[in-house]
Amino acid sequence: MENTETQKLKEELFNVKKTGWEEMSEETRKAVFKFADEYMDYLNLSKTEKEIVKNSKDILQKNGFVDLQEKQDLKPGDKVFFVNRDRTIFAAVMGEETLENGIRMIAAHGDSPRIDLKPNPLYEDSGLGLFKTHYYGGIKKYQWTNIPLSMHATFVKPNGEKIEVNIGEEEGDPIFTISDLLPHLANQQMERKLKEGVQGEELNIVAGSIPFEDEKISEKIKLNLLKLLYDKYGIKEIDFTSAEVEFVPAYKAKSLGLDSSMVAAYGQDDKVCCYTSLRGILDIGTPKNTAVCVLTDKEEIGFCGVTGMESKTFEYFITELLNKEGQNKPNALEKVFHHSKVISADVDGAFDPTFPASFDKINSCFIGKGPTIVKYTGSRGKSGASESPAEFVAEVRGIFEKSGVMYQSSELGKVDLGGGGTIAVVLANRGMSVIDCGVPVLAMHSPYEITSKFDVYEAYRAYEAFYKG
Repeated sequence: MENTETQKLKEELFNVKKTGWEEMSEETRKAVFKFADEYMDYLNLSKTEKEIVKNSKDILQKNGFVDLQEKQDLKPGDKVFFVNRDRTIFAAVMGEETLENGIRMIAAHGDSPRIDLKPNPLYEDSGLGLFKTHYYGGIKKYQWTNIPLSMHATFVKPNGEKIEVNIGEEEGDPIFTISDLLPHLANQQMERKLKEGVQGEELNIVAGSIPFEDEKISEKIKLNLLKLLYDKYGIKEIDFTSAEVEFVPAYKAKSLGLDSSMVAAYGQDDKVCCYTSLRGILDIGTPKNTAVCVLTDKEEIGFCGVTGMESKTFEYFITELLNKEGQNKPNALEKVFHHSKVISADVDGAFDPTFPASFDKINSCFIGKGPTIVKYTGSRGKSGASESPAEFVAEVRGIFEKSGVMYQSSELGKVDLGGGGTIAVVLANRGMSVIDCGVPVLAMHSPYEITSKFDVYEAYRAYEAFYKG
């Protein structure tokens, strides 16, 4: 047995991370569970990127934030937001320092892997009405069969009329599903490699089966389904051309485990960081440097598009802040970026003891030990990585430790097995100091992901501390 002095030395020098549940006060435990309940409510209302923006905007307005377009000028303590095409939202609390001295920003993404419809989706075959799909983001396709799916859609008519459709979330709603082959007939399918067990063109959604009552016409089931859409929403088949139709798991967020210590829900990558970074900016008072929360879109498919982090809309938002602060001048935007400190708030894959061979255990993050700092992402030889300088890593450590935040550090899996990327590289390319820091997730990118309630709460505390600096 180690003697007392040796034990003290070991405790001083070793980086041993205990679970956050140990030695937790009853007051903190109540705060953790209360925060988790509020988070699950947010998840149940916010399954798509547009719903993330809508519900986040509501939260901001209830906490004194106003639309940036309503402000003629900005002063320290002002709280504003800006919405980009209903799919990305930027929020800011103006700081004591001018923007040229840099901002403290936390950026998360509201999009998650899902099933989208093709532009011409509806067809009839062998007594069934079906939707043809195109999956969005990195998924294990077999996980998306024979589970309840809900339809979240926006149809836009040429005259500008916008029609919102949500089917499958409310009690009593019908749901949808993707049928898989029964095991009795699946011998050939079972010989496929796992990643090809269900192929992209086989992810067809079952949409209905009742035919229109007219023996003289063809495609009676398709006609009946279109009539239902037309009678209720005024939608015709051509309207799918200018629509965004997303299918997501109809599961509700639930507490997981006999001890209710975890959250099971769809889309926690990266909605867990959306909620915690949003909550973190609400009550920071007037910070030294302007605090900015970004909930962006399109991260799962490469940050691209007019609502992704690569879009120049981000520059537009910062430029508008400069304009209304009265500090815009040549090179001002570049100075803001050069002096800014950023957390790319994205989740990381938690160590799974069922599949230990995929992980480097001593460099993995674990459920229940707090948010994890990821110095670099990328794959194999750090390809595509944004590696944070040691000086900035130390600065973030200092903020967390000063605030008593429990955190860990990790990378994603064994070196040669894969990897991943985040929006950190896009932000670094703008000249901003950036590091990844997010919540560990089990079963990431699956239809039902798992997080620890402690990690969710601690991420909120970490992000709030970072905003304050």
